[in-house]
Amino acid sequence: MTLSSNAYERHTPAALHRADPLVLDRVVFVLVGTSHPGNIGSAARAMKTMGLSDLRLVAPRFADVCQQPEAIAFASGATDRLQAARIFPQLSDALADCTMAVAVSAEAREFGPVPQPPEAAAQAAHEVLQAHPAHRVAFVFGPERTGLSIESVQACAQMLSIPASPVYASLNLAQALQVVAYVLRCEALRAAGSASDTVSPDASMVAPGTERLADQRAVQGLLEHLERASIAVGFLDPAHPKKLMPRLARLLQRARLSPEEVDLLRGLCKRMEQPIAPARPGDPVPSHDQG
Repeated sequence: MTLSSNAYERHTPAALHRADPLVLDRVVFVLVGTSHPGNIGSAARAMKTMGLSDLRLVAPRFADVCQQPEAIAFASGATDRLQAARIFPQLSDALADCTMAVAVSAEAREFGPVPQPPEAAAQAAHEVLQAHPAHRVAFVFGPERTGLSIESVQACAQMLSIPASPVYASLNLAQALQVVAYVLRCEALRAAGSASDTVSPDASMVAPGTERLADQRAVQGLLEHLERASIAVGFLDPAHPKKLMPRLARLLQRARLSPEEVDLLRGLCKRMEQPIAPARPGDPVPSHDQG
């Protein structure tokens, strides 16, 4: 049996390579505490092959890591991604403008999100990206030796775990990143569907009238305000905080708050911080109607 010319064309490498979906411009890869410059160079290469461009580094071992010869060598033609990478002192800074963060880890963490396979995490990420053109989604990778800390995982709304052999499930950082990048690209192409030739994939994928979600900077600010307000009303003992703040952080991540909802809750926190004057006979009952 022989393939027809059309069937053969559909299976050539050239036919498999498609234009990069624009939605991938709003996908962020964050590497935390990376030790080896070669891994950052390999990450830049893996990203470029899948049409991703936004690489962010949090407290890498070397401040000039993107200029290290090993990083440039392993980037192998993706030096543009390497040179465009931004460096941040801490994870919260790198995630500030992102709507949702996904931790990439082989192990679950206390009060962290439930692990899910790459395909499910990619679908969840694209649902957020489709909801509003200003949304960004970050995928967070930890240090080579230890992986992500409990605190880093708790800062994320989702967790992605790559299924592997139970005998040896350890992937190199760049290998894990390549798997995630590939699945994200596949999901972006699938979601773009038949609109790829005539309509911008980004425009066709955005649901009209969908409410914008608050970014991580706003959510983190709310969490810090909740902590201060809880202390002010005696609900939180700073000397013995127990697990209150991690539980609240997880709650806020699941809630997917809008900017207006963040403002509402911060207004409530502000009122909690104010001293309450004793009520006097005849005083009107305060109204909390938010309209």
